[in-house]
Amino acid sequence: MILAAGRGERMRPLTDHTPKPLLMVGGIPLIEHSIHRLRAAGYGDLVINLGHHGEQIATRLGDGTRLGVSIRYSREPPGALETAGGIRQALTMLGADPFLVVNGDVWCDHPLERPDLPAATQAHLVLVDNPDHHPAGDFALEDHAVRLSGPMHYTFSGIGWYRPALFADLPPGRQALAPVLCDAIAAGRIRGEHYRGTWIDIGTPERLQALDQGLM
Repeated sequence: MILAAGRGERMRPLTDHTPKPLLMVGGIPLIEHSIHRLRAAGYGDLVINLGHHGEQIATRLGDGTRLGVSIRYSREPPGALETAGGIRQALTMLGADPFLVVNGDVWCDHPLERPDLPAATQAHLVLVDNPDHHPAGDFALEDHAVRLSGPMHYTFSGIGWYRPALFADLPPGRQALAPVLCDAIAAGRIRGEHYRGTWIDIGTPERLQALDQGLM
C-alpha cells in the first residue's frame, strides 16, 4: 500500500493544485519512483489511498498496466483518514497476509525484502538515522525489538510490514498511526531494523528541489 492521501501542507503552494505524489522528481512523479522500486522488489499488486486531488493520481496511473503492476484505489472522504484510518479502510483490499505500507513522500533505497514476522509480531518497522529536522527520533531498538524508550532513538522511515490484526479492531474513521504503534510496542509486538542507506523525507519544497537536483 502506498499512502498518498495527505494534503501536503508543508509543500504548499506546490500542492495547492497538485497532489504531492505527482510532484516531479528526476522527470517523473514521485509516486512512480515508489512503484518502480516496489515492482523491482516483487510487489505486483498495489493499493493506493486517495485524498487531496486524488483523482489526478488515478488518472495518471490508471490500473497500473503501464508500470507493470496492478493498482486498486481506496478513496477517502474530505480531510482523509490519517494513516491508521486509511489502512483500516483498505484492509479488504490488502488481504489476510502481512502487507507492506510505504509513505508516498519518502525517497529510500531500502531493498524492501519481506522480513520474517513471527506469529506474535504484528509489525516490522524500518528505522533510520534521525534527520536534522527530527533530531529526537521516534523509537528505540533493542535486539530487533522496537521500544518506546532506550539509549538511542531512531526515526520511523514510513516503511513497514503489518499484520491485518493490528488494524482490524479499530473503529472506522480518522485514526493516527502513532498511538496504534505505541500500544503494540508497549505490548512487545513490534520488531524492526536500523537501515543505514539513503532515506529522505520529502516534506518541503526545498527538500524536493534538492533531491531533483541530486538526480540530474
